[in-house]
Parts: sequence; C-alpha cells; structure tokens
Amino acid sequence: MFKKILIANRGEIALRIIRACHELGVPVVAVYSTADALSLHVRFADEAVCIGPGPSRESYLNIPRIIAAAEITNADAIHPGYGFLAEDPNFSRICQDNQFTFIGPTPDVINAMGNKAQAKATMIEAKVPVIPGSAGVVRTVDEARQFADQVGYPVMLKASAGGGGRGMRLVRDEAGIEMGFNTAKGEAEASFNNGDLYLEKFVVNPRHIEVQVLADMYGNVVHLGERECTLQRRHQKLLEESPSVFVDPALREKMGGTAIRAAKAARYVGVGTVEFLMDKDHNYYFMEMNTRIQVEHPVTEMATGVDLIKQQIRMHAGDRYPDFLENIRLRGHTIECRINAEDPGKKFTPSPGKITSFHMPGGKGVRVDSHAYAGYEIPTYYDSMIGKLIVHAHTRERAINRMRQALEECIIEGPKTTIPYHQAIMRDPAFIKGDFDTSFLDNFIYQPTE
Repeated sequence: MFKKILIANRGEIALRIIRACHELGVPVVAVYSTADALSLHVRFADEAVCIGPGPSRESYLNIPRIIAAAEITNADAIHPGYGFLAEDPNFSRICQDNQFTFIGPTPDVINAMGNKAQAKATMIEAKVPVIPGSAGVVRTVDEARQFADQVGYPVMLKASAGGGGRGMRLVRDEAGIEMGFNTAKGEAEASFNNGDLYLEKFVVNPRHIEVQVLADMYGNVVHLGERECTLQRRHQKLLEESPSVFVDPALREKMGGTAIRAAKAARYVGVGTVEFLMDKDHNYYFMEMNTRIQVEHPVTEMATGVDLIKQQIRMHAGDRYPDFLENIRLRGHTIECRINAEDPGKKFTPSPGKITSFHMPGGKGVRVDSHAYAGYEIPTYYDSMIGKLIVHAHTRERAINRMRQALEECIIEGPKTTIPYHQAIMRDPAFIKGDFDTSFLDNFIYQPTE
C-alpha cells in the first residue's frame, strides 16, 4: 500500500477520496487554490498545499505545481479524481517520470481510449459492437458526406478528443453536412486543440447505459452491473440510477461480458466505465470508455456495497481484485440526483455565491456526497455541482419515494439550485414508468413553483 497519496482535485470528489484513504490507513495531501482555502477537503486532509490562485489553469491544471507539492510532502502516489487532469495522458506520464504512481491508466491507455476514433477501431478489433460510421477520422467535408451516404442520415459528427458535448453536431440531411462539419471542427479545435472528427450513425431515441468495470494488473476484469444515465441536458448527466429498467438479467450479463472484453482490449487497470447507447430494440453500441472514476460512482457503490475508490487504490497498489467481486449482484434500486448551483427557471444560469443555510437529509438508504456547508462560498471558477444526493431502496418505486422525501429535506439557501427541478422529475409520470430516452429533458416542461 502507498505511504501517502496526494489528491490532485477539489470539492466533493477530493473529500470522497480522503475518506477512502483514511479507511485504508493512508495519509493524504490536499492541494488547493486560494479560492478553496476554506473548503472541507483542505480541512480534513493530513496536509494541504496551496498551488495557486482561483483560475484552474493556474492551480488545478498546473502540473509543475502539483508535482512540486507531491515532492515536498513525500507523497508516493497521486489520485486525479475526475475532471481536471484525470484523463490527461501528459499528466499520467509526468507522474511516472517523477516516480509517482498515477492512480489511473497509463498514458497509452488514456490516449487510446481518449481518442474516440482510435477507441472505436480498438473495439471493432475486439468484436465489441459499435455504432455504424467512419472507422477513424474524417478529414474533409466530402469524406464525411460519403460516410453519411453509406450509413444513412441522421448522423452525428463528434470530436475525436472530445467530451462534455463539445465538438458534436447532429446532421439530419445532406444539406447540413458542410455547416455541421465546419462548426464541429472549429469547436473541437477551440476546446481541445484538436480538430479531428469522426462520424457515426445517429441512434434515434436511445438510452445511455454504462457498465462499471474493475481491473487488476494481472489481466483480471470484473463488471459491477450497469447504470442508467439517460437523463441528460446538453450531454451532461443530471440523474443516474441502477439497475436500468430497460435491462433484464440476461442482457445485463451480456453487456457486462462485452464491457469486460472492451477493458481487456484496452489493457485497462483500475476502475473504468464502458458507455453504450441502446436502441428501442435493446441493441447496444460502444460509445466510449471513461478512464477514471465517474461522478456517479456512488450509484454502483450503493447498489453493490463495494467501495470503488478503495478498490481502485488497491488495484494500483498491486493487489489482485478480491474473489468476492465475482459474485456481486445489483441489489434493490439506487437513484442519484446531482445538486448544482444553477437556476433551472432561467435556463440553468450558474448561481455562485454564499450558502446561508445548509441542511442535508438522512435516514435509512440516504447518502450525501458534498463539500458544502452553511457559510461556504461557491467559487465562480469551477463546476457548479454542490453535491450528490443518493438513495437506495428495495424497489424503484420505493427509491423514487425515498428520493422525493430526501429532496424535500434538502435545504440550501443563498444560491439557486437544481433541487426543485429534480423534484419535478420525481413527479413526472413518464419518469415514474421508466418511459424515457436521451431526449427526455429536452421536452421536459419545468414550471418553477415560485
């Protein structure tokens, strides 16, 4: 096991990793910006090092300062959490070069899976089902037009180095291919400094299903079931649950086997997620592999009882995964709502500022992952997520009822939040029936109660 772990992140995920490290008996170093000086991850770490001012590029994205912090505190491992540098192959390589264990994939794996076109080619070779489209990068508008003619419209143009919905354009017919290509390419270059695009057949009214995998250094891979991540706004997840109402036990094992095959093809080590799109006929297609711990990992933890962060650390410390994971099955039903400092009544405008009152729910089957507290000032520099509210119950119906009650008890005053938006979703008949796809929130009518 490691002697000391530095966490190259902030907020709720930094606090979550601190808890796992302390349970393993490992001291923790927190890094923080001046904007986060009063954050809870700084208070609960064993040591803390300020690495710069508020803007991410001067602090949490500043690799030399993070490495220097690890050196002066004698850390021997660095956990990147999610976001920031978690999927940066250069950071992974620099950690290796400076004799720090990067608690994440190798640079080669991050490159292979982070480049969507390369990842797709790897999956095709491993006989993992992929969405029909280009085998690699499309270089010109004419090439994009050729592939679109082959697979049929509508098609989706996607940035090879992309994520978070940037560098993506839906093209419904040939008339829109040139504008779609140029717009997506320009956005990809601006966002990722890489304008490469690939093209896929657009799956109409799909569901977004992801499978959690865990792999050790010895070629052993296990899956821990699926998460339903279909409820998204502008390609950003707002609510996740497990199991999916659309996946039966036989399909779960089939998808799990496919995810294991994908992880082995990528020579993956640690905790990762294989994401699929599924059509109305239960055909599923590889979309991407996230080479990090996911925001929504508590859903799987509540559904299985497995501490994913602790297992991730153990895998990177050289442990084999324990045999009991082979027999893990999803139990009951889990739902997670992301609570963001945004005003859903005003097109989700960010709402930073001071939290004047803060009360989180409790009771059986309720979990809260948050770094916020009364008096906490939400910075303007970072993601707007205040925390995650997760509930578990015996059935989906009971989980929805438990989430309704938990949201009612969730009090955050000062900034506007997405709490009332989630309350509206919990009352929606289509959601309650499990009748939704990725367009659900695009058509969801939210009426603020104020």
